[in-house]
Amino acid sequence: MISLSSVTKKFDTITAIKDLSFDVNAGEIFGLIGPDGAGKTTTLRVIATALNPTAGNVIVAGVDTVRDPEAVKQHIGYMPQRFALYPDLTVLENLNFFADLFGAPRRERAALIERLLGFARLTEFQTRLARNLSGGMQKKLALAASLMHRPRVLLLDEPTTGVDPISRREFWDLLTEVHLQGVTIVIATPYLDEAERCTRVGLMFRGELIACDTPNAIRANLGAVALEAQSAQAKLARQVIEARAGVLSVSAHGNSLRVLVDRAERQAEIESAWRAREISVRDVRVVKPRLEDAFVLMIGKSNER
Repeated sequence: MISLSSVTKKFDTITAIKDLSFDVNAGEIFGLIGPDGAGKTTTLRVIATALNPTAGNVIVAGVDTVRDPEAVKQHIGYMPQRFALYPDLTVLENLNFFADLFGAPRRERAALIERLLGFARLTEFQTRLARNLSGGMQKKLALAASLMHRPRVLLLDEPTTGVDPISRREFWDLLTEVHLQGVTIVIATPYLDEAERCTRVGLMFRGELIACDTPNAIRANLGAVALEAQSAQAKLARQVIEARAGVLSVSAHGNSLRVLVDRAERQAEIESAWRAREISVRDVRVVKPRLEDAFVLMIGKSNER
């Protein structure tokens, strides 16, 4: 459904994305993850035809985004990071405006808007001004507007940033419904728990794609063992082992420690180091690696280049 081939985008002397190549299959939820400035937003804007690539090409639904951007737009629903609807219009007025914008047939419009209002759980708020909606409701309204022309591809740029956990869950419930209707979704997200919901994920760093696979495959190919432990001296426990051979990363949150090591035998060495410093650490155990662990290690390796 989407194919990027050696795509580069430069802004003057700044290279936002560099030699980016990946495909998104029809019906996938494809997640773009990475730190701020990694190039996620630029990638989505290039796919959405809002920007032309400096080099390379992008094909969406068999159409080249540079040669025929208007044809591509017919297939795409794009939801930018910031709320992009009209705050002085009501929910219903916003949807009618986008129906006009996308050329929705008038004979079908009422039924379509009614369906989208119900889908977004906004029927009872249709007369409320958009600016008076909660952050979560604004996100759902923006999603409904982006679906007005029944797109085959939905591009979402950090759609749940800044909303509460309940609204995040509700938004993902809506995305699941959209996905089950066969829509291909590409979502940029800073939340790794959301990335876990994706069919495949692409990890971006400094404008490059440094990994692209299913979440399970990325975890399986981590090349490290994850350990967790508890200690009232977690900060000191981290300092004692973080420079040891075989320790790939250490993080401490409250009394919890999470350690990534190159092989399972390191556990005994680490526990011995803690005992030598008379640091009380309990419940040391091997745990299932997380996507976050892979993220940390891959970013670290890229920084070492």
